[in-house]
Amino acid sequence: MNKVMLIGNVGQDPEVRYVDQGVAVARIRLATTERGYTLQNGTQVPDHTDWHNVILWRRLAEIVEKYVHKGDKLYIEGRIRYTSYDDKQGQRRYATEIWADNMELLSPKAASTNTTMVSEPTAAPEPDTKTDESLPF
Repeated sequence: MNKVMLIGNVGQDPEVRYVDQGVAVARIRLATTERGYTLQNGTQVPDHTDWHNVILWRRLAEIVEKYVHKGDKLYIEGRIRYTSYDDKQGQRRYATEIWADNMELLSPKAASTNTTMVSEPTAAPEPDTKTDESLPF
């Protein structure tokens, strides 16, 4: 299973572009921080921050373009992808990316908005056929 769950802060405004047939692709940099602590012998362990390259496609990318800005807190759920490319000097470079499947906006906005969970649809949703009589409570 290849599953990643991250909660972090956006490091810069998203980069969004449109590829074939107008499909949106967004790239964000997400910082996750492990808080420092003190060992029993008094040694201080400092905070540790990791930066993640997150790729979002289609509807998620469109939402990121409209609502996500530098400093916002996000929950990202997705999978790890490893890529390689040759740079301008011909050197082979490697990159680790998180391809997002779900995203939740955690930054507080206007008082009337709640946190929003957004998922990339995988299939058409099932119609709700339950009636009050079929519910067990």
